[in-house]
Amino acid sequence: MTRWKVPRRVRRAIADRPAVARDVLLWAVVAAPLAYPRITPPHSWRSLALLAAVLLVVAVAVAVSRRRPLAALVLVVLGSLADGNFVFAIPVFSYLTGRRSATAGPAAVAFALIAAGGTALNLGLLGIGTATWFLLASVLLFAGVFPWLVGRHRRQQQELAEAGRRHAAALVREERGVAERIRLRERARIAQEMHDSLGHDLSLIALRAAALEVATDLDPPHRAAAGELRASVGAATERLHEIIGLLREASGPNPTRPCDEGIDGLVEGAREAGMTVRLQVTPCAAELPTLAGRAAHRVVREALTNAARYAPGAPVDVRLARSGDRVEVAVVNAPPTAAPLPGPPSHGSGLLALAERVRLAGGTLDAGPRDGGGFAVRARLPLTATPDGGRPVDEPEQPAPVRDPAAVPERPADAERRLRAARRRVRRSLLVALGAPAGLGLVLSLVYYPMATAGTVLDRETFEGLRVGAARAELAGLPRRQLDRPAGVDRAGCEYYTDGNFPLAQPTWRLCFVAGRLTSKERINQ
Repeated sequence: MTRWKVPRRVRRAIADRPAVARDVLLWAVVAAPLAYPRITPPHSWRSLALLAAVLLVVAVAVAVSRRRPLAALVLVVLGSLADGNFVFAIPVFSYLTGRRSATAGPAAVAFALIAAGGTALNLGLLGIGTATWFLLASVLLFAGVFPWLVGRHRRQQQELAEAGRRHAAALVREERGVAERIRLRERARIAQEMHDSLGHDLSLIALRAAALEVATDLDPPHRAAAGELRASVGAATERLHEIIGLLREASGPNPTRPCDEGIDGLVEGAREAGMTVRLQVTPCAAELPTLAGRAAHRVVREALTNAARYAPGAPVDVRLARSGDRVEVAVVNAPPTAAPLPGPPSHGSGLLALAERVRLAGGTLDAGPRDGGGFAVRARLPLTATPDGGRPVDEPEQPAPVRDPAAVPERPADAERRLRAARRRVRRSLLVALGAPAGLGLVLSLVYYPMATAGTVLDRETFEGLRVGAARAELAGLPRRQLDRPAGVDRAGCEYYTDGNFPLAQPTWRLCFVAGRLTSKERINQ
């Protein structure tokens, strides 16, 4: 039976059902003040057609407002040219533009173009009065620019909250990283201790078992038992390497725990296991500082372990000599007199770990075959140097933080900088949201006032000096322009002037004439 697969668009629509419901609610709220005047009686086909067009324009604006919020705002602003009720939709889409737009530049350019185009249209083409132009500019400022600034502020607050969450997450990751580094460091300590102590002891046990296996004065069953012991020790060494492989991390640090025995004890243990070891220590190298002593102990132990395994029967020379501010440690074995002891293959981790330990102590290690045969391990260790260029010995180099494959997490410092930047943007957007409308309103008033008052100002002294009954031509000091008649006033033969009140320059004086003579004068704006 074939399974029907739901199309991707349908699945996306189902997942976006809450967003669709919010868009439908937004459409209903915005369309209500636009549709109400047209659904009230009386009805006509023209009003119904305009109603359908208005609802369609609002629906298109709502539909594109999520991906193109600025386009939705421009659409409703253009709609206000045909229907003044679109002014109720401008604040809504202005707010959504500020909330949903990532940058402020395009919206600022759009507002500037709308202001310039509206000014040219109203003053140039339509020839409306400056008062109407000032009213429309104020509507654009407080119904368009101010909601947009509020939306920008809300977006900055949302980004601040997100930056706070990311900062908190970065701190949590940092704390987890510290705990993880401590855990890995402890694992590496355990692995190194197992390698250094148990590996060395197992090698000596295998050496003794091999000597018993080839001894001629033992019965065959005893030699067979010694061979089985040697094989068991080899298997145990192999399992030890596997466990160390699980515990060790590639970037893990080396332990710095003090050794329980000195170099004399190492040499004595090797001699008891059947090795021929000669120790030479100069008097000035007998007592070493802690750091150099630990590193020298590690060099001798690792070299004796390798000599017991790969050069059985060969004599070994161990020398410690001081040269200036350094101590030289050398472990040299002669060519082996027998084949290497049977056992698991070498993993090569011993000398690598030894080289790292010497490096951490500020010294150098040289290990390799000798020209005349045999093998030599030489280390030069400083007596007073700080390990690894100044890092404390008990504070190993920390591994790089673990990266999330799905996303690269932020470091706490980066998250802190992002949080501070988000806080600055929020404060700046709040200041702009509060100060920009006031500043733009002041600029608008300063532009409108001289336009409205040019040639229309009648001062009080001149007004008081006007004589009722005088011919208009005899009245001195009348301005060259008149203000528009106030709305709702129907008195023919009257002229209106202002006293220059700022910023609206409203009509203040009314002079009425009959047959060219002044019949009345009055103040209409208290």
